[in-house]
Amino acid sequence: MMLYGQDLLQLVYTYVKDKALAQDLTQEIFVKCYEAYPTYKGKSTLKTWMWRIAINHCKDYLKSWYNQHIQVAVDAGVDVQASSNVEQQVIQQDEQERLAKTVMQLPIMYREVIYLFYFEDYTSKEIAIVLSINENTVKTRLRKAKQFLKEQLEVGEWI
Repeated sequence: MMLYGQDLLQLVYTYVKDKALAQDLTQEIFVKCYEAYPTYKGKSTLKTWMWRIAINHCKDYLKSWYNQHIQVAVDAGVDVQASSNVEQQVIQQDEQERLAKTVMQLPIMYREVIYLFYFEDYTSKEIAIVLSINENTVKTRLRKAKQFLKEQLEVGEWI
């Protein structure tokens, strides 16, 4: 939990878009991983195995009756990085918030590849293994997601 807790929480947040819910689901995922550990065969890294469980758990939650019938609030908070220049902090925070909101608007199949590629530094091959899809599908989704992000960010640019 100490090693992967924050990364797993961020992964879950990209699916559910709610901080408190992401924390609850992350706890459930760690319990699932603990219970399923005897079945871990070592064919992939422990992190990849846990990510597969987390992604499946998130997708199951998103398909669940509870999620379909109960509305939850969205928490889109983004931390400001330390900087000596207050103006630069404000600009940087605004850009980060804009990017985060735009990424969160992506359909889940694009959001998950963007997250794994840019925030977890997974290769296309590793993403294909984690998501149980073809590597070429990963590349296609990345290309389409980047194109969508580019279009959305250009539309919102300030003059």
